[in-house]
Amino acid sequence: MTFTNILLVSLAAYGLGSIATAVWAGKIFHGVDVRKHGSGNAGATNTIRVLGWATGLPVLFLDNAKGWLAASLPLLFGLAPEGSAELINIQILTGSIAIIGHVFPIFAGFKGGKGVATTFGVFLALHPMVTLSCLSVFLVIILITGYVSASSIVAGISFPIQLFLFFETPSLIFQLFSVLIGVAIIITHKNNIKRLLNGEEKRFIWKNRGKQS
Repeated sequence: MTFTNILLVSLAAYGLGSIATAVWAGKIFHGVDVRKHGSGNAGATNTIRVLGWATGLPVLFLDNAKGWLAASLPLLFGLAPEGSAELINIQILTGSIAIIGHVFPIFAGFKGGKGVATTFGVFLALHPMVTLSCLSVFLVIILITGYVSASSIVAGISFPIQLFLFFETPSLIFQLFSVLIGVAIIITHKNNIKRLLNGEEKRFIWKNRGKQS
């Protein structure tokens, strides 16, 4: 492992995160910038809400995939021994950079999404078991309430709790990172929280309402 190698995978991770899937899909297939419609967020949820499932699901998958791939780069390039705290720490670095790339994408004027789907992909690479457990929490909450924002917040908060109580990791930094992400998800959803408290938050509509190009 060298500084040059870490720098290269970090740049690659930012490039992956900056792939503006929601923006590009909207413009290419519908002639629509999703950032100008719905919640104004360049993410999978707003894409589904504005353009429908046929466009939104691929966006969701690709946003997951770019996070997973970015966090997997250190493993793929053998920057540290598999299963070691050192490897996990480098994966956290590249995964975090990918999330930053999603929120501030160089390919879309530095105006991206909130990074929930990309964060899910990063955590899936770091710890699949606890991540899938949090996914089940997300699904339960959204089925009960219909609020994507509330589901994302609860799932994000549950990650460090589950990691500390039920799972193990050799990396102290990963434990701290899980707490930081939980806090970050709350911060990025502060406007949603206000709308939830005021009863103004829109529930997710399962019906396909996509616009035609």
